[in-house]
Amino acid sequence: MTNSVRSASAPSKSPATPVPSPEGVPIPDAFDPYTSTFLLAGPVQMHPRVLQAMATPALNHRGEYFHSVVREIVDLLPLVFGRPGRQAVLTGSGTAGLEAVVAGLVRPEDRVLVISNGHFGDRMEKIVQRFGKAVPLRGTWGEPVSSEALKEALETGPFRAVTLVYNETSVGFTNPVEEIGSMVRRQGALFLVDAISALPGLDPPSDRAGVDALVVGAQKGLAAPAGLSLVHLSDRAYGELAPRTYYNDLKEHLKSLEKDDTPFTPAVPLFLALKEALLLLKEETPERRRARNHQQAEALRAAVAAVGLRLYPNPAYASDTVTAIRYPPGVEDSAFRAGLRERHNVIVSGGQGIAKGATFRIGHMGMVKDGDLLAGIAAVERELLRAGVLSELGEGVRAYLRTRG
Repeated sequence: MTNSVRSASAPSKSPATPVPSPEGVPIPDAFDPYTSTFLLAGPVQMHPRVLQAMATPALNHRGEYFHSVVREIVDLLPLVFGRPGRQAVLTGSGTAGLEAVVAGLVRPEDRVLVISNGHFGDRMEKIVQRFGKAVPLRGTWGEPVSSEALKEALETGPFRAVTLVYNETSVGFTNPVEEIGSMVRRQGALFLVDAISALPGLDPPSDRAGVDALVVGAQKGLAAPAGLSLVHLSDRAYGELAPRTYYNDLKEHLKSLEKDDTPFTPAVPLFLALKEALLLLKEETPERRRARNHQQAEALRAAVAAVGLRLYPNPAYASDTVTAIRYPPGVEDSAFRAGLRERHNVIVSGGQGIAKGATFRIGHMGMVKDGDLLAGIAAVERELLRAGVLSELGEGVRAYLRTRG
C-alpha cells in the first residue's frame, strides 16, 4: 500500500523532465510524499482510517466523548502487549516511555546492567546514566551477547535492573529475550525491555522471560503516528514505582487512565489515530499480523540474497520487522538512497551509529503490503544496476515472489 491519500489543499507540482532509467523507461526525478513507497524502519506508513482520524475537529479532552476514546484504547492495549496488566499511553515518543520507566524504578545509588549490541542499547545506557549507575555489557552489533558473558556480568551484582532492546532497529536484529529474561529472573533484578520496534510485530515475551516493563512506540509495528509511547508494567514494577519526573510520572498516568482520563493535556489527534490503529490490529488479529510480517521478512531476505547482498546482523537473529542490508563495495550510502528517492519515489532508512554509511534498512512492519516491498526491491535492483553491481534485473523480485508463495 502506497501513501496515496492526497489532501485537497496539497501543493501542485510542476511537471519535471523524466530521467531515463538504464532500461530507457522514464522514471520520476523527485520525491512525492503523497505517492511514495514508504519503507522506513519507523515511522511507517499508516492506513487511511488512521490518517482520517487525525482530521477530526478539536475536541474537549475532558469531555465524555474523549473519555470514551481513552476507555477504548485502554481496553485494546492488551492486544499489543499480549497480556492484560497495568498499561499506559504517554504523549511522547518511545524514548519518553523509556525515560518514564527508568525514572520511576531506578534510584541514584542503583546499579543497572545495560545490555547493548546496537545503537538503541547505547541510547538506553545514556538514559540510565541520568537516573542511576549504568553498567554496560557491550556485545558485537548484530550478535547476541553470550550466555557466559551475561552470567559473568550478573555475578558482579547486585543489580537493581537489567535493560535490553528486544528488537535492535539500528541493525535489524532481534535479541533472544526469553533466554536473557530467564537468567535475569534468577538473579532477582527488574527486567526492563525496550520493545519499541518489536510489538506487535514480534511475539510478546512469555511469562518465562519475567519482563517487568515493556515500552512500545506507536509509530512502528502498530502503524499509528509518531508521538505516543505505550508502557506495560508488572505488578512488581508498579509496586516499586517512585517517579522522579513530573510529566512522565507513570503512577499519575495510570491513575488517570483508571478514570478514562489523562493527567495532562494529551495529543488528542494522536490518541484518536491510536484508537483506529488498535481497532485495525484487532480486526487483523495480532497473530495474523505477526505471521504476515514474518512471511514478508523471509521473502525480503530471500530477495536480498538473490541480488548478492548480505544482511548486517547474524542471519539467525534477523528481525521480522526491519531488515538491515550491507552495501556492496563501491556503493555510497547517500547517493544510493537519494537515487531510490528521486528516481523511484522509494524511501528507505540509512544506518545508525557504527553502521551509518555501511547499511540501508527496509521496514516491513505494521500495514506494509507485498506491493510496497516488491516496488522497493525493484527500485533497489535498478539502483544497483546503475552502480554497476548488477548485470540484469528481476532476480530479487522473483525470489520474493517465490518465497512469499
